[in-house]
Amino acid sequence: MQLPPKGRGVTSNHASRYRAHRLDAAPEYIDAVAGDEEPPRHPATRLHVDASRSVIATNRSPDVPFNRSINPYRGCEHGCVYCFARPSHAWLDLSPGLDFETQIYMKPDAARLLAEELGRPGYRPEPIHLGANTDPYQPVERDTGITRAILQTLHDAGHPVTVLTKGALIERDADLLAAMARRGLARAAISITTLDPALKRTLEPRAASPQARLRAIRTLTAAGVPTAVMVAPVIPRVNDHELEAILEAAAAAGAGHAGWILLRLPRELQQLMRDWLQAHRPLAAAHVMSLLRASRGGQDDDSRFHSRMRGQGAYAALIGARFERAARRLGLATGEGPPLDCTQFRAPSTAGQLTLW
Repeated sequence: MQLPPKGRGVTSNHASRYRAHRLDAAPEYIDAVAGDEEPPRHPATRLHVDASRSVIATNRSPDVPFNRSINPYRGCEHGCVYCFARPSHAWLDLSPGLDFETQIYMKPDAARLLAEELGRPGYRPEPIHLGANTDPYQPVERDTGITRAILQTLHDAGHPVTVLTKGALIERDADLLAAMARRGLARAAISITTLDPALKRTLEPRAASPQARLRAIRTLTAAGVPTAVMVAPVIPRVNDHELEAILEAAAAAGAGHAGWILLRLPRELQQLMRDWLQAHRPLAAAHVMSLLRASRGGQDDDSRFHSRMRGQGAYAALIGARFERAARRLGLATGEGPPLDCTQFRAPSTAGQLTLW
């Protein structure tokens, strides 16, 4: 089984499911062609400008604790093989495989567009979530600063925000988050999948190390930012044995809340995960998928609300019971975090002196 290019999470780059023309040929012919065109050993990250005219996305999903979100980027350089957002790259006519982690679309005007949306007549504030689809603190953020500019805009407007990330770069913005948290306007969550650096390198090659994420929890909590740990995703026979250890390490670092999500495999992610298992866990691959299907009504994935996050059946119930017991023992709250204050919002002025007329 071919391993991913160095620093990347997947091996394949199958065409978008929306592409009008697809290759349909005998498997031996496809294999022969593929053998002559191996993926580059060090595929470069390419940045593109996303020309979106708005940045606030809305949803009414009953199992998601927010209705509004901002994604500063489309695609994610972290390269997490299990990322449920991978199939969304097909909407750009790009592959959910290597394209997802190498073809990154950024929104450099996000802060300006946000200010315009916040300043519209009739706007009513609700907490905005950063990190709903792709990570707001992926490596390119270090150079672009788009996420920080968004936070600054929300800070200046007195607008509540929640943040979820696997990136330790969130420490850079502890000053803004702390200032907002003191006013009841911000809380954060750090996602930790494993404490094993070797497993991290294959599951999520460009995400921050486990120790760096624990340090981020310490930094944020020391600054007064309410911080949760998300054990996500829980993957049968891969990282499920680490559940209690991750919660213990996060609690020791200062986390006050905790949550977990069972591995989800929408659309193309089903084959991408199978490829990863064959490359890195070949002897356990069948068992992993068997446990997952047993938790998904016999299918690889179950997209139904309230079931998609936690699954069902004996295995899912066992993980849930272990999580609840460990959280109680460690004093970690579960469920939604502390409520945020929407009463401090003041619409930003985007028209300068024209607002006097």
